[in-house]
Amino acid sequence: MHRSPIPLGLFKHLAKWLILACGVAILAGSAAALFLFSLSWVSNTFSSHPWLLWLLPFAGFFVGWMYLRFGQSVEAGNNLLLDEIHDTKRVIPLRMVPLVLGGTLISHLFGASVGREGTAVQMGGALADQLTRVFKLSNDDRRILLMAGISAGFASVFGTPIGAAVFGLEVLATGRLRYEALLPCIIAAIVGDQVALLWGVHHDYFTVAIFPSISAWSLGVMIVCGAIFGLTARAFAEVIHSISSFMKRRIHYSPLRPFVGGLLIAVLVGLGLFEADRYLGLGIPVILEAFDAPLSITDSIGKFFFTVLSLGAGFKGGEVTPLFFIGATLGNALSPLFDMPFAFLAGIGFVAVFAGAANTPLASTLMAMELFGTEIGVFAATACIVSYLFSGHSGIYGSQRIGDGKHLPTEEGLKLNELRERRKQRPPSP
Repeated sequence: MHRSPIPLGLFKHLAKWLILACGVAILAGSAAALFLFSLSWVSNTFSSHPWLLWLLPFAGFFVGWMYLRFGQSVEAGNNLLLDEIHDTKRVIPLRMVPLVLGGTLISHLFGASVGREGTAVQMGGALADQLTRVFKLSNDDRRILLMAGISAGFASVFGTPIGAAVFGLEVLATGRLRYEALLPCIIAAIVGDQVALLWGVHHDYFTVAIFPSISAWSLGVMIVCGAIFGLTARAFAEVIHSISSFMKRRIHYSPLRPFVGGLLIAVLVGLGLFEADRYLGLGIPVILEAFDAPLSITDSIGKFFFTVLSLGAGFKGGEVTPLFFIGATLGNALSPLFDMPFAFLAGIGFVAVFAGAANTPLASTLMAMELFGTEIGVFAATACIVSYLFSGHSGIYGSQRIGDGKHLPTEEGLKLNELRERRKQRPPSP
């Protein structure tokens, strides 16, 4: 009997995931467009009315109360998505979408220093998971669908579909990729980005005009700076987790945690110790400035401080855009030390700090090439990989698993937050 060289099942597989991934992309891209338009409005409102910062404690209390009353099942956010991919239990409640959308917009309206990718990723994952019931998907297919939702949400916000697709594969476990989801993730990321653009979304663009030549010196600089970026990423993740743990130990009523954090932020800014317009909110103008003019290292320190305080206290949003801010301004400030173009090193810091904090060096490298051009590829890959190594077994996503250890043997399958707890319980060496 004559057999077709291409099995019919392959076409069925392709058709199934083309339909599912496009469905996920339409939902995630549309939700992201709504979010980005709303975010632009609340950010402009805060910029025009800086006195709103004094209401930040009450805004934080309200969002904390809403999650306590209606959202305890989805409060884990991105970590809930990772847990469900690794160990499927139940469909993610749809209430995650309005809660994280409203919580993030309130955070930005009143001046908290948070990002936006967490919101888009959570909306994309939660909306994608609703298709599990509609199509009666198996657990294996559900895992892939959630990964596609993560990729679609990420791509819709940042306009980097290739990096977003790999992010959905890479973020699950350190040192591992889930290739069975590659096709759905790339389709969902590309289509999700295009859907957002069709709705009228405009992404932020950054320009790196001058690149150094590839040499022993320039690659050596990437290794040194990559180590600095990785240690910064590690400090960022560890300080957020430490503040969050401290708040939970000291303040048992959860809505009071963002109230206290918001009050501290408002008082510090009110005393004139920091420039609120530079370090609160997304900080896109300062990121753009990092590609246009030399900056002081105080910019990265200020953003670091206000972001870890905002996120550690429980304000909703995300970590990635603040990490872009910290990395870009830090790279800019380091450029004179290494005689590198400040826009170039700002671009490297932009992606490398994120690579270390999220443990996603491949996605970060691809994102750099999408944002700044392919010429940056060799430099970004070197810095991102070194940052990934130097950030250690820490990260902004506590439910991320250990796949392959970075440079020391570590128990496979362990969550990052479980590893953190083991370190705390380990008796001090004599």
